[in-house]
Amino acid sequence: MSFMKSLMGAAASIALVAGAAAADPALIYDLGGKFDKSFNESAFNGAERWAKETGGKYFEIEMQSEAQREQALRRFAEAGANPIITTGFAFSGPIGDVAGDYPDTTFVTVDGWVPDAPNVLIVSFTEHEGSYLVGMMAALKSESDTVGFIGGMDVPLIRKFACGYAQGVKAVNPDATIISNMTGTTPSAWNDPVKGSELAKAQISQGADVIYAAAGGTGVGVLQTAADEGILSIGVDSNQNPLHPGKVLTSMLKRVDTAVYNVLKAGDDAKGGYLSFNLADEGVDYAMDENNADLVSAEMQATVDAAKAKIISGEVVVHDYTSDDSCPALSF
Repeated sequence: MSFMKSLMGAAASIALVAGAAAADPALIYDLGGKFDKSFNESAFNGAERWAKETGGKYFEIEMQSEAQREQALRRFAEAGANPIITTGFAFSGPIGDVAGDYPDTTFVTVDGWVPDAPNVLIVSFTEHEGSYLVGMMAALKSESDTVGFIGGMDVPLIRKFACGYAQGVKAVNPDATIISNMTGTTPSAWNDPVKGSELAKAQISQGADVIYAAAGGTGVGVLQTAADEGILSIGVDSNQNPLHPGKVLTSMLKRVDTAVYNVLKAGDDAKGGYLSFNLADEGVDYAMDENNADLVSAEMQATVDAAKAKIISGEVVVHDYTSDDSCPALSF
């Protein structure tokens, strides 16, 4: 079990770290919650793996509002926590404001961008590559030639998922229709399963028979509605196939758990810099297990695996939306 459970609310939890042992690491979850079945939960799983293997302890806290980001960072740094790991791009600004005041503390941002900060470790993933593979899977499985994408907050990172997905779809079926929606423009878009359900129903009414959700906790509503309406969904970040066995075509794995585990294992040796996870090192991939085995034929898997090998070798290059804010396969 982790060192501190956030049962008393965010503000109270932050206060509890004052008497904790120095040098224990800390993990700050983004809005959407630790048990979002997706991004945050993957980070939690990585931390728990480290704790169970080493007997180590770590601080943790779930954000309840935007205002708590900088407060949490400063309180953990003052308490001696090191490294301090954050999940989500929204921590970029607060880390930029705080890191310089604690030069001996390593701040880790998973998905964020904090340039010119020597004590900040930036962890990124090639989400467009993994999304390309599940896009291929969607197109191979679709009977209507119409597939959907539902993102969380409309930001470049999520457009990166959508763009990779669309390229994978078009690689299989150039004439396929791709319906794309974002849940919102504020952080609440990560935890709105009701809105996710509404968007899924709208896409289904337009003919989508496979929908990829990259929306944190909102995606839970997308996957539930897809299962209820008799179409297939694609999960994200964690392996979400078990949520609806036989109804989730696959999940785009983004190994946040591996990243968090590796940083915690490095401990005091974790330093600022850049760390990227891609297809070659299994930082991203697609999920196969007993829950989707009957949905994916050997031929489908062979086709996707062939593309995976070509991406790893460089023969196929998947366009990264964040490289130039454009997507050749999808209009936003």
